[in-house]
Amino acid sequence: MVVRELEPSIYSVGAIDWDRRLFDELIPLPDGTSYNAYLIRGGEKTALLDTVDPTKEHELLANLEKLGVKKIDYVISHHAEQDHSGVLPAILKSYPDARIVTNSKCKSMLMDLLLIPDDKFITVNDRETVGLGDKTLEFIYAPWVHWPETMFTYLREDKILFTCDFFGSHLATSDLFVKDEAEVYRTAKRYYAEIMMPFRTVIRKNLEKIKKLDMKIIAPSHGPVYDKPEFILNAYRDWTSDEVKNEVVIPYISMHGSTKRMVDYFAGALMERAITVKPFNLTKTDIGELAMALVDTATIVIASPTVLVGPHPNIVYATYLVNALRPKLKFASIIGSYGWGGKMVEQIKGILTNLKVEILAPVVVKGYPKEEDFKSLENLADEILNKHKEHNIVKE
Repeated sequence: MVVRELEPSIYSVGAIDWDRRLFDELIPLPDGTSYNAYLIRGGEKTALLDTVDPTKEHELLANLEKLGVKKIDYVISHHAEQDHSGVLPAILKSYPDARIVTNSKCKSMLMDLLLIPDDKFITVNDRETVGLGDKTLEFIYAPWVHWPETMFTYLREDKILFTCDFFGSHLATSDLFVKDEAEVYRTAKRYYAEIMMPFRTVIRKNLEKIKKLDMKIIAPSHGPVYDKPEFILNAYRDWTSDEVKNEVVIPYISMHGSTKRMVDYFAGALMERAITVKPFNLTKTDIGELAMALVDTATIVIASPTVLVGPHPNIVYATYLVNALRPKLKFASIIGSYGWGGKMVEQIKGILTNLKVEILAPVVVKGYPKEEDFKSLENLADEILNKHKEHNIVKE
């Protein structure tokens, strides 16, 4: 439990979760996370911005007690997901005069998720403001980063933008502000890949929406605070752009060595053509690392043996996630082997319906790869190189 000051009268009162290793029963958290909540003391009124995960309720309440908070006038709810909203009922019980300030969509979701009564809410519109005396909170709608009800709060006088999940990073750290930029870049990119990447087009619009704000600080609800906002703004501009790198990502499974031999040979062929290769053995891979690699890559080649008549189940899962994450890939292909037949290629293609990619000719062989199969892999490597050159991914 710790309270830290961002600026005079503005405090970080959330919680660090050093030990959490899985989010939403889906996303690995190798570096833990934090649930950032902020308290703003104005000349006349006090506002709490978001709460914390229900497992950390006692820490938030203890931090408020530590600050000597007797009254909260407003609780700003940017996003209804429970890691930020889950302690709202406890806050309303401890501070019965408080009202939740949010947009109408978020209000409806909070009433459904947490059974909060209607009379506890104040709804605000896009760009509407609430005054705290000497401080002004401006609310900015930002739907689909990453739920439909998300909004931001801009504290005008102190030039702080509170963005909830947007610009976040799952990183448990004792640093209030970003100190190790390389570490934060990595964890923020992973966070973007796993959570924000499906909404890349909408994110670009929201980046434009806040472009003209004078921002001294960006304060997200996961990870450290950015006291140099351009660091994360530039990263998001890059990740959401249409630019891709001269890279091939290869998620693969091999049951008896045939597909592994093809992957090894194919990776070498790509490297000989000066293409960066990122293979991921799905029996060993943290799926978040695969997601992060997909942020920039131009091409994915999915490699699988045939199980019964289709791809390996781990490949099905990974392909489903790739399709859900909607990376800005340009090309895709499939390699692998089979024993007696099947519809592996058709099934993998059938999963990739969200991707706007050109499918390059698969290389699927019977049994262990033979000399002519290696020549086919060489041809696929040549085709990928030529496609990258045609689209100016490789500069000639």
